[in-house]
Amino acid sequence: MTTKAADEALGYEQARDELIEVVRRLEAGGTSLEESLALWERGEELAKVCRRWLDGARARLDAALAEEEAAEEGPDQPEE
Repeated sequence: MTTKAADEALGYEQARDELIEVVRRLEAGGTSLEESLALWERGEELAKVCRRWLDGARARLDAALAEEEAAEEGPDQPEE
């Protein structure tokens, strides 16, 4: 299969599409036990790649929302 470095270079869409293909092949059956195990392991790695991308996107969204919220609050105004 591929190396960890190659997996890290995969974009989200690439990893997702390959994961879909792995699941399709597993569901179709007709593979040997060894092939099925290799597909399962590849699917697990691809799922991790997708999860890292999604976690990164969530962190960016959270940071952007926090920044927007801080900007809306503005600097502290002294009370009169």
